[in-house]
Amino acid sequence: MSLITTPKNLFCSLLLTGTTVLVAAGCTKSTPPAAPPPPTVTVAPVEQKDLVEWNEFTGRVEPVQSVEIRPRVSGYIQAVRFQSGQLVKKGDVLFTIDPRWNQAVFDQRQAEYDQAQSEAGRIASLMKNNAISKEEADGRKARFEEAKALLDSARLDLDYTEVRSPIDGRVSRALLTEGNYVSGNAGSASLLTTVVSVDPVYVYVDIDEETLLKFNQLVHDKKLGDTGEGAHIPVELQLANETEFPHHGSIESFDNQVNSETGSILMRALFPNPDGVIVPGLFARIRLPLSERHPALLVDERAIGTDQAQKFVLTLGTNNTVQYQPVVLGPYIDGKRIVRSGLSAGERIIVNGLQRVRPGMPVTPQLDVAAIPAPPQTAAR
Repeated sequence: MSLITTPKNLFCSLLLTGTTVLVAAGCTKSTPPAAPPPPTVTVAPVEQKDLVEWNEFTGRVEPVQSVEIRPRVSGYIQAVRFQSGQLVKKGDVLFTIDPRWNQAVFDQRQAEYDQAQSEAGRIASLMKNNAISKEEADGRKARFEEAKALLDSARLDLDYTEVRSPIDGRVSRALLTEGNYVSGNAGSASLLTTVVSVDPVYVYVDIDEETLLKFNQLVHDKKLGDTGEGAHIPVELQLANETEFPHHGSIESFDNQVNSETGSILMRALFPNPDGVIVPGLFARIRLPLSERHPALLVDERAIGTDQAQKFVLTLGTNNTVQYQPVVLGPYIDGKRIVRSGLSAGERIIVNGLQRVRPGMPVTPQLDVAAIPAPPQTAAR
């Protein structure tokens, strides 16, 4: 007997099959996805340190002494006695001007002097024997004095054929070389080269009005130490290829008035330069003290975020939850940023991983390796 499938039988079969599937599905329990672990962040404690706050300015280096080397006698250059950029001492010969003409004049003046000296030496005996008149005796004395003056002048001209450095310093290149004629006439003497002093050097800085007033108040209140006569207020210098401020100098002077157009005053600082690293003409960064030594809070620059005009850091509260903390910042110093308000010493702040967290989230903190204090070192015996 064959089985005939009717629409009614087909509907019943499909209904039975669907019911079986629904029953089977209802017997399987769904498992919710596991919550992700708290993100790992790097934290560091807020550091407290006694320090002096500084303001930084751009300055320019200039030599204490700068001399144009010009001859005092005319003639042809016979020799150049230095290399460009060489360090020279006061009195070193830089150029030699052909001395033959001046030597001949000197020899002539020497002979005239010897003759006049001989005649003047016989005055007493001749006067005793009434061999000459008083007028003749006076004439011989005058000729002797004149011959002496002419000899001294000739000796100077002969000495000036050797052009010497008047200071210790670094010499520039020779602007005129061997064989060139140079003039030694006053007002039109030829420029041969220049020499600038190397140690120490001046650094000139334009200080704004606000900084000047704050600095003067600190000086008046004697909060920068002894500022009496002979005292030195320290400043520090950094060259363009340096990351720290390794050069230490002192304020030498301020100008006598503020420039009304720029609202600034020129300050001059003096820096020792025994190795010649600070080259005249360089630009440099200068740090000027603007506070007395006081305890300050320091945080890593990486920890600071910006929320519109507000600066903030993320701190760790109870159960390692993230908290939003507005802060007021001071200057950048010693590789970190001073915090005026908003934090306390020892608080933990997030220095790496700020983009992965938000306030209220739990996190897994890891101490920043750079924030771990180094073990004390034992002095070598």
